[in-house]
Amino acid sequence: MSGATLEAYLASFARGEDIARDVATVVQRLVMAALEVRKLVNQGALGPAFNAARGSSNTDGDFQKEMDVLCDDLFLSCLQGAPVACYASEELENPVLLDPNARLAVAIDPLDGSSNIDNNVSIGTIFSVLPAAKGPDVDPSQSFLQPGNRQLAAGFFLYGPQTALVLSLGKGTEIFIFSSRLGCFVEAYKSISIPERTSEFAINMANYRHWEEAIRLYVDDCLAGSEGPREREFNMRWIASLVADAYRILVRGGIFLYPADGRKGYSQGRLRLVYEANPIAFIIENAGGSATTCVTRILDLIPENLHQRVPLAFGSRREVARVARYHVDPNMIGERAPLFGKRGLFRA
Repeated sequence: MSGATLEAYLASFARGEDIARDVATVVQRLVMAALEVRKLVNQGALGPAFNAARGSSNTDGDFQKEMDVLCDDLFLSCLQGAPVACYASEELENPVLLDPNARLAVAIDPLDGSSNIDNNVSIGTIFSVLPAAKGPDVDPSQSFLQPGNRQLAAGFFLYGPQTALVLSLGKGTEIFIFSSRLGCFVEAYKSISIPERTSEFAINMANYRHWEEAIRLYVDDCLAGSEGPREREFNMRWIASLVADAYRILVRGGIFLYPADGRKGYSQGRLRLVYEANPIAFIIENAGGSATTCVTRILDLIPENLHQRVPLAFGSRREVARVARYHVDPNMIGERAPLFGKRGLFRA
């Protein structure tokens, strides 16, 4: 633990190219908004907006709470006057044009996991910083329809027992914790490195019957433990909060799975590529992990639209690669001897 402040970290980063100074400025503005969100979250049910429902859905069909919209307004407001050309959010149908001469674009999920806010579960804000598309007739949406490997920075704020900022500027992934005593974020984990191997997986088992055969087979083999083809015991974790699950994997390893399944609206996955999967994948890869659609690298995908959904698997590199092999050719997995080819405990 280095104890460097976020301000010092960003100042060192901004000594590079001009674009680096712009990125640092955007992160500082996002921090300002996140600290306001932190105050709202900390009020819990005593806050005027915490439990209030709008009675409507956002453009992606998800039920909106008053906090979703309030947080979106906070981040958008804090980016006014920053070097940001356009702003895209889960809560908005189309991007907002801020400064056509600016060089950056920001995509954001202002309150990820908001369905959990009544239950006092950790929630967060996910963000992605991209180079803005340029040209006299460029549609602001074009800034967000580029592959995630072009991201300049990505991160998420976690509002939990500690308020944390997980940040990658393209070379490593750092974790900062907000110090109430100092009134700023302080580096707690420097250059996070996710272990290649793991014995922990996160998935919603309630959807087992809807999964593709490859996912069922993978989970069956994990559940079989030391008596199965993996020949070791596995633990299952599922917080149902993307940022909380990601934080755990960054700190101690593991794999997170949110695959496509047979339910209506889930055939193409459920998490959004532009402002959830891409930034999480950028963070995870810069920590030595891997992130895929269960087969294809997330950061290589070219978004078809702002609110596109994708399946997502991320975490320890070898485990993510194994999931891909279960999809492509499970018979090629060496440990799957004929003895273990029978039906698993939960298979129909």
